[in-house]
Amino acid sequence: MRNWTVFLLVSYVSIIFFWGSSFPAIRFALHSYTPESLALFRLLIASSFLLVIAIILRIGLPNMRDVPMLVLLGCLGFSAYHLFLNKGETTVGGGIASLLVSTTPIFSLILEQLFLRRKWEGRKWLGALISFFGIAFISFNHDSLSYSITGIVFILLAAFSESLYFVFQTHYLQKYGMLAFVTYSIWGGTMGMICFLPRLLTEIEEASFSSTLAVTYLGLFPSVLPYFALAYITLKVGASEATASLYLVPIVAVILSGIWLDEKITLLGVGGGVVTFLGLFLIHGKQQRSRAKDDINF
Repeated sequence: MRNWTVFLLVSYVSIIFFWGSSFPAIRFALHSYTPESLALFRLLIASSFLLVIAIILRIGLPNMRDVPMLVLLGCLGFSAYHLFLNKGETTVGGGIASLLVSTTPIFSLILEQLFLRRKWEGRKWLGALISFFGIAFISFNHDSLSYSITGIVFILLAAFSESLYFVFQTHYLQKYGMLAFVTYSIWGGTMGMICFLPRLLTEIEEASFSSTLAVTYLGLFPSVLPYFALAYITLKVGASEATASLYLVPIVAVILSGIWLDEKITLLGVGGGVVTFLGLFLIHGKQQRSRAKDDINF
């Protein structure tokens, strides 16, 4: 087996496991941290790690004219995404949260049609409709409907903010490359959360060691390493094959949430997840094929 094949396998496993494990890890860390402090703490750790990587790889600073937009994209893709996701997971389990976040492609496609004038095929409209039916099923997964709906709305807002980041990143992604762009975005997202630093410092003193360890894990692994792995896979086999692995993330999240947090998912929740993924498959199944060989510098 050639070395790059082994690296591909390791990259796939790291993406699926690290992103899948992030959902129960967030739920666990929320035992000691508020959603705002958790988001900032995670981004501070990721930013510090990326600073070291940037020095090692000699990633230069962005053009000053691009800084405002890079900060805005970072606030959408990281500040808002993590804040809304954290708020949602105060009432919604990690497994269900991962299923809801996987609806990001739906929002991305809607935004692409509104702002980029990309036309949808009938299959994609059908897929969007099916996925939203799946979300409705998931919404009835909890005993307290009104309690869970609030969390579900927050998580859907997280998916929407992330879709804005994905849709409007293209120019800067092509200009700077994936690794540099992700680095700039995370730094920008961290700047957007810095107002919560006083609260974070207070909570660190009172937090349990295990919760702080969970946040450190979130900052070092799910926040950074999967992006490097995704870049490597895209270079080797194309974008469509790279993104296909993301469909396994909720499965890992559900399993780990059950093992780590003893979360139970009802038959209705499972059914909602299956329906949601059927819709996502119709939307996303062939979406990336024409882009698989695009010349994007990583």
